[in-house]
Amino acid sequence: MRIVRFEAESKPRYGILDGSAVRGLQRSPFASFRNGQHHPNFDGSRYKLNEVRLLAPCTPSKMICLGVNYRSHAIETGLAIPPVPLIFLKPSTAVIGPEDKIVLPRLEKRRVDYEAELGVVIGKRVKGISTERAKECVFGYTCFNDVSERYAQKSDGQWTRCKGYDTFAPIGPWTETEIEPDDLKVESYLNGEMRQSARTSDLIFGIAEIISFISGIMTLLPGDIIATGTPSGIGKMHPGDMIEIKIEKIGTLKNYVVDHD
Repeated sequence: MRIVRFEAESKPRYGILDGSAVRGLQRSPFASFRNGQHHPNFDGSRYKLNEVRLLAPCTPSKMICLGVNYRSHAIETGLAIPPVPLIFLKPSTAVIGPEDKIVLPRLEKRRVDYEAELGVVIGKRVKGISTERAKECVFGYTCFNDVSERYAQKSDGQWTRCKGYDTFAPIGPWTETEIEPDDLKVESYLNGEMRQSARTSDLIFGIAEIISFISGIMTLLPGDIIATGTPSGIGKMHPGDMIEIKIEKIGTLKNYVVDHD
């Protein structure tokens, strides 16, 4: 099942993607997520996909991201593999959806990179869940681009500024609920040229382990996103570029890069 958040008749709402059509839902799908299962309530409306604007598939209160969670990325950046998951936060104000613009910040020196990642969408409030039960709280999976500014990352010594600019968290194009996430191909394409390619089976810390670890620190809420880390092949984006994040069995998240002016 592909759950979308979309705009129709100037109103944001949720729906289910049904081929080339969108069927509207009566209420938030998070309200009908119980015991790891989806129970959608349709409102009878139906739109052609080209008649609506897809939005970011959820509205997270926070995004918890993993640093250095592929060995290939650790090698290319020269960073040590962490003994426990290395996490940081992105603000909700960084979220944009499919086809939206990534705005490069006004900086004297800047290098803004793409990072293709699998995003885990949390379906219910959870705290301190075990690894064995971790996937019970998963609403579904989506594409995530952990956009990062490298000069600030290097100079600050921590990652809030370099990861937190507005538009630095593209998400979408929808949430896929019926896949197993542990061996999916994750790729990025810059202007149609493949730049990253890896499988989630190469993650240092697996998805269930990550969810359990994070929920032991902070309460996860419906719609929160965990971004599971990026493989090697990160690179710089320029104004005019098109960046695509493609994940097997989910789809393609496409965004355009523009200057701050």
